[in-house]
Amino acid sequence: MISRIVRWFEAHAFGVCAWWGRKLGIKSTTVRMYFIYLSFFTFGSPIIIYFIMAFILEHKQYFKLFSRRKRPSVWDIE
Repeated sequence: MISRIVRWFEAHAFGVCAWWGRKLGIKSTTVRMYFIYLSFFTFGSPIIIYFIMAFILEHKQYFKLFSRRKRPSVWDIE
């Protein structure tokens, strides 16, 4: 029963901790635990950062459009 709840939450949550876990090469539960500990020690301020990261991850297709523009090289003489 609990594993079913965990799987549902993993599929429908924002995925910020899972994304950081993949990027850093560690388990997402470890990232989640560090986030919880950090939130307790800093009185909940990382929650704002978490929601910003969740927003960016949910809308990353829009952010990729801005980062993939072809920029002229420094070495191009025009």
